[in-house]
Amino acid sequence: MTDPSVAVDHDVIIVGAGLPGLALALALRDSGLAVALVDRRHPVPDASHEWDQRIYAISPGNANFLNDIGVWPRLRPERLAPVEAMRIFGDRSEQLDFSARDVGVRALAWIIEQRELMEATLAQWTAAAVPEAIHAGVAPAALCRERHRVVLRLTDGRTLAARLVVGADGLHSWTRSEAGIASEQRSYEQTAVVANFAIERPHHGRAFQWFQPDGSILAFLPLPEGKMSIVWSAQAERARALLALDDAAFSAAVAEAGAAVVGELELLTPRATFPLNWLHPETTARDRVVLIGDAAHGVHPLAGQGLNLGYGDVIALAAGLTARGPIDDPGDPLLLGRYARARMLPTWSMQAVTDGLWRLFGTRNDAVRRLRNRGMGLLNELPLAKALLMQPAMR
Repeated sequence: MTDPSVAVDHDVIIVGAGLPGLALALALRDSGLAVALVDRRHPVPDASHEWDQRIYAISPGNANFLNDIGVWPRLRPERLAPVEAMRIFGDRSEQLDFSARDVGVRALAWIIEQRELMEATLAQWTAAAVPEAIHAGVAPAALCRERHRVVLRLTDGRTLAARLVVGADGLHSWTRSEAGIASEQRSYEQTAVVANFAIERPHHGRAFQWFQPDGSILAFLPLPEGKMSIVWSAQAERARALLALDDAAFSAAVAEAGAAVVGELELLTPRATFPLNWLHPETTARDRVVLIGDAAHGVHPLAGQGLNLGYGDVIALAAGLTARGPIDDPGDPLLLGRYARARMLPTWSMQAVTDGLWRLFGTRNDAVRRLRNRGMGLLNELPLAKALLMQPAMR
């Protein structure tokens, strides 16, 4: 039980005002816990372009979660695009098809711009008046874990104390480092090039993905209003070459790599890039500190599951803290241990699948290439097996 003589300012402090951190604050609004948020920046959406080239594929399960915390109803329907089918191509003739109709759902995923999702989350965050305290525009400077609390010192000299600190501060998490949680990290030696296009022919709600012979991976993701978003995960040299092209040449290169499935492309947004990294911490919970989102895992974007994993963390942690029973202390090792165990298998499984596919399609061994492409063709003829593969990703 909590020692009542130990002073705390809050029950929970969330470090990081990105989408997972904000979602956790909303998910804890009926938990009876006093929640504070700390971030070096003010959480505001980027409105520099009409269309945001940073997009997410939200699973049906997480769409339900966002509806439960009041975010989904605030999304503009005209900026949402359902993925009703997906076609994946190997680097030869074989392909693999998935369809929402085959598993009886409206969509395999929903495509939404980062800005739209942030705007809806902030609108609900403001309307719900959570968390109780916001410390934005100031960075954390030091973290000291004591037996009954964690003390967080900010760069402006203020000091906060809580029963639990949640690290939601991204791949290069300050919280993870300050808590002394070691992590295994490595680069995929690829850069993701992202952009949005107007397309010549309709996509009909279909997403496409190509595993290219050079080891790069190109994805077309449907947007509303006859538009398409792309993520091209390429080796550094290839990514630099793509960025060096003028807009017309870049559009032509993307259309060619995508077999002109939607005809000619017209670039709508500047190109953006981000490096691809794999991350696995030794634990996601230790001594009154817990990790969620990219602070807790790094995965290759080929399956579009990074944010979905982060929302899965939020759901598991919020459920554990809300239904804590007679345990008053949100930083109790029993609660945090349950969270870490609950997230271990989903995270490990997704990392194993995405990392394995990246390795499988990055090999130069011709015999392996023939086998993997033949395997895609065989799998495409097994509807039950495909349905089983889709279920975890949709949840």
